Amino acid sequence: MGHRLSKIYTKTGDDGTTGLSNGSRVPKDDPRVEAMGAVDELNSAIGLLMTETLPDSVLTCLHEVQHNLFDLGGELSMPGHCLVKEEHVTALEQTLDQLNASLAPLKEFILPGGTRAASLCHIARATCRRAERRVHTLAKTAAVANPVKHYLNRLSDLLFVMARVINKASGEQDTLWKHDRSKSIR
Repeated sequence: MGHRLSKIYTKTGDDGTTGLSNGSRVPKDDPRVEAMGAVDELNSAIGLLMTETLPDSVLTCLHEVQHNLFDLGGELSMPGHCLVKEEHVTALEQTLDQLNASLAPLKEFILPGGTRAASLCHIARATCRRAERRVHTLAKTAAVANPVKHYLNRLSDLLFVMARVINKASGEQDTLWKHDRSKSIR
């Protein structure tokens, strides 16, 4: 692979454009760049989450997710190139089913929170939803492979379940949303 990043600044983006992996240049606010940036934000949020004490099953999965998100961002940067496949989506679904099986069924919506790690997981989940929206915006004007869209959709679900698993492992209860709060302080 050599020294791919021997020089960090190039000044080529000073004109408001950025380079894609295929050598083309697009505006920095292009929907493709917005999608790539949102995926990068998501990967960074997961990286922050991984600095917390997490159950081994969650940590192992998140390591793989980070690599897959890097591939996903690369795929977005190389129009026409496919790195994320349906088998990646299936792997997320299998992990989601395994983790969710250990949790009590939900009867109410839950609020983001609990432990710090679970809260960071909820931030990653919300960031994942934004990345998914940006990818769908891109898909209105450019080809985006279905596995990319499916992966982000399943990942947000997985991060929701992981937040619950993290709280449970820490002995913390999920905070249930209360529809009737007429007695609460306003």
